Amino acid sequence: MPGAIFSKSNISPKAAIAYVALGANLGDREANLREALSRLGHSSQIQLEQTSTMLENPAVGGPPDSPPFINMVAKIRTTLPPEELLDRLLEIEKQMGRKRRETWGPRPIDLDLIMYGDQILTSEKLTLPHPRMHERRFVLQPLAELAPDLVHPVLKRTIRDLLASFPVSS
Repeated sequence: MPGAIFSKSNISPKAAIAYVALGANLGDREANLREALSRLGHSSQIQLEQTSTMLENPAVGGPPDSPPFINMVAKIRTTLPPEELLDRLLEIEKQMGRKRRETWGPRPIDLDLIMYGDQILTSEKLTLPHPRMHERRFVLQPLAELAPDLVHPVLKRTIRDLLASFPVSS
């Protein structure tokens, strides 16, 4: 599935392109990611277009004994508005057993809407682009695999450039 390009559906060509970061650090991490992608791809008004490879990364920001994550990014085409897409992502997390007990704690699945076209949005529910995506190699590296020339609409820098700003050892 890494780097897979999925078949076209009846989603309108005027639909928005969005990027979703996926991560898992509990249970069968790879199976959890595949299941989340399957659920996402079978959602009404969402077409899964392409996925990055899966990369193992240390847990960031959570308890010091948190197991490592496997992370990836999916490119989707959707006719859902951003906040409805976020609702669908949260619904998939809940269906897959995610319980929000502590910030950045271990979890079987984590789905973050990181970009939705070139929209800039701040609401009570959602900030686009994701406010910390440019600080996270585990988001930028798989995103750069799919869209290295994509421009962060706030920072006005390409994903490739944002990734290159990380020290080699980070």
